[in-house]
Amino acid sequence: MHLGSALRLEIRKGRPIAPFIGIFDAFSATIAAKHSPNLFYSGFGFAASQYGLPDIGYIAWSDMVQAAWRIRQILPQHKLLVDVDDGYVDASVACHVSAQLERMGVAMIMLEDQKRPRRCGHYDGKILLPLDEYMEKLELVLAQRTDLCVLARTDASGDEIFRRIERISGTDVDVIMVDGVRSIETLREVRKITDKPLLFNQIAGGKSPRVTLSELREAGANLALYSTPCLFAAQAAIDESLAAIFSDDGRLPDADSAIGVVECSDLLKQNMSHHLPPSSSFLNA
Repeated sequence: MHLGSALRLEIRKGRPIAPFIGIFDAFSATIAAKHSPNLFYSGFGFAASQYGLPDIGYIAWSDMVQAAWRIRQILPQHKLLVDVDDGYVDASVACHVSAQLERMGVAMIMLEDQKRPRRCGHYDGKILLPLDEYMEKLELVLAQRTDLCVLARTDASGDEIFRRIERISGTDVDVIMVDGVRSIETLREVRKITDKPLLFNQIAGGKSPRVTLSELREAGANLALYSTPCLFAAQAAIDESLAAIFSDDGRLPDADSAIGVVECSDLLKQNMSHHLPPSSSFLNA
């Protein structure tokens, strides 16, 4: 079964679904895969790790497709949600990208209603597409998909949230997300006007409150997303590690108290097992 169809079935059963964990490259995906079967290729994380730039619209669709392909090669059993921003401006490009991602086994895409120049969902200064323009793009993507789940994301605020949720709910979209929600009460109000599954996104330092999975389920969320924990943890750990090295005249930390070449290699060998026979000398080293 295509992983998109499998995810859709899980959602329809109404059982608790493991959170989607935001990753920023194949290495972070490998680590995150130990903690959840659901991964999210974050546009914020991708722009940071691949370009060294903020998430304000620099991503080329071909780069994101290639990056998703690399994750699919090493973690074929994990369900991958891919951030495709606004579909890269044009509706025909949005359809082309979603078709490619579906063919490689991506489970779900996130399509937002922002207008260029876009912003991270937790930044100020976001500009929305006219609703009719977004709906046309969304409907075209939905019409040409077969198995792929589609998450419709709105970056609206105030009463505009509810107007857009009502329109989106009239489509065959699988999941809806309101990004940058400032209060859990907003989620409860959205739940009252739609029977579509809802996803709630949490990002450290963002506009949304820090809440537990139990609190989210109580408020009506069906899925949870942690979009950037790996990226922020990497930033802190790298900075701390290098500061420690140079505070001790360049001495590396004690091997017994840190990740070393053996631990890192053991982690990466797991990915090779998808491609090499068990008799591989490297795997058995």
